Amino acid sequence: MLAHRLFRTSTFRLSLLYAGLFGASVLVLLAFIYWTAGRVIDRQTDATIEAEIRGLAEQYRVRGIRRLVAVIGERSGAYGDPEGVYLLTDPAFRPLAGNLGAWPREARVPAGGWIDVAARRAGGEGAHTIRARVFVLPGEFRLLVGRDRRGRADFEGLILDSLGWALGITLVLGLLGGLFISRRMLRRVDAVQAAGRRIVRGDLSRRMPVTGAGDEFDRLSLTVNEMLDEIETLMTGLRTVTDSVAHDLRSPLTRLKSRMELALLEGRGHRAALERAIAETDGILRTFALLMEIARAESGAGRVAMRPVDLRAVVADACDLYRPLAEEKGRALEAVLDEGVVVSGHAQFLAQLVANLLDNALCHAPAGRIAVGLAVQPSGAVCLTVDDSGPGIPLADRARVLRRFVRLDASRTTDGSGLGLSLVAGVASLHRATLALDDSPPGGLRVAVTFPPPPPEAAPATMTRTAPATITKT
Repeated sequence: MLAHRLFRTSTFRLSLLYAGLFGASVLVLLAFIYWTAGRVIDRQTDATIEAEIRGLAEQYRVRGIRRLVAVIGERSGAYGDPEGVYLLTDPAFRPLAGNLGAWPREARVPAGGWIDVAARRAGGEGAHTIRARVFVLPGEFRLLVGRDRRGRADFEGLILDSLGWALGITLVLGLLGGLFISRRMLRRVDAVQAAGRRIVRGDLSRRMPVTGAGDEFDRLSLTVNEMLDEIETLMTGLRTVTDSVAHDLRSPLTRLKSRMELALLEGRGHRAALERAIAETDGILRTFALLMEIARAESGAGRVAMRPVDLRAVVADACDLYRPLAEEKGRALEAVLDEGVVVSGHAQFLAQLVANLLDNALCHAPAGRIAVGLAVQPSGAVCLTVDDSGPGIPLADRARVLRRFVRLDASRTTDGSGLGLSLVAGVASLHRATLALDDSPPGGLRVAVTFPPPPPEAAPATMTRTAPATITKT
């Protein structure tokens, strides 16, 4: 069963394909070596024969036929070149000297011709192919000088044997390597498949295995794990939202139902009861509207058009809108804003972000002042800060308050639904800004939103302003 699975893996098939391609390349390489070496050997053989003929012809010209017979006898004897082939005949083709028994029939060609003949050397075993050349001396004496090609045949046999062994070893190693790699890859795939099955069954805490090798499996597993982290966060948030919605809306809906029943039973005071019912309904609608705004902000990346926005004008408009409300509650709203602060963003969402920060500060700062700052940092980033003199947020709760419906008032007796900072976090994420909660220097809470530097093409002529933000209780 395991072997069947291994043979069906793409890794094994790719390994076989690679082994086949490598084997073909080895075949082509050895064939080229075989052809090149053969040509080199043939050229060297021909050059040796030419040199032998010139030397023997010179011996005949200078010292005559007797000396030529003696020289051929020495070179074709026991102490001569074992691969050299010599034969000297008279005009009637009767042998005078050499190691061939008779003049080959194939050698009866015009003088100077090259021939390949199968002849038996004197004292040798069997016939061998001989590469030779015929030369006619004065007096019609004929000289045949050649080389035994047995060495070339041995070389060809060696090349062919090497080729066969190389192909066989390549295929065997390719098969074994394919099995080894396929088995290793199959273990990785089985581990990923097992984790995936656990996740499909509902265990969202499971993650894809990561070996730390940094290969493509690890990169894919890390990406899938990040996706699973996001899915688990969304599922947890969904459960939290469901529980919180049930908790936060149960009380106003119950009060709304009771007041309407009371008005029905009493038969009078309808106007006051209806006004209270409308107020409760407005609160419920605001909660749902905020949930929709948060969902829109969190899912708006890629669909919301980002344009250069004059953030100073947005913050100044919000401060002008909230300053009378702050004075009415006995608090001072101060703003220190740099000139010409431009960010790339969505004007309506940015206005809602500033309004929610100011509304949060007004809700939780019982007295004192609220300070708003807007400054451009040396790196070009834009930092928006809102400081209040309220009780602040404990360090352990600062990440938790950015979630939906999270309120540090466990009894939920204060106004609000716990959605304000969640909307701020969603808008900050949409604008790729960082949101940080810290202690305010005079005591209280500081909320800092840092926007990345605007793109170079942002120009004042294209900046977008927005209408003053509306006050939304969160």
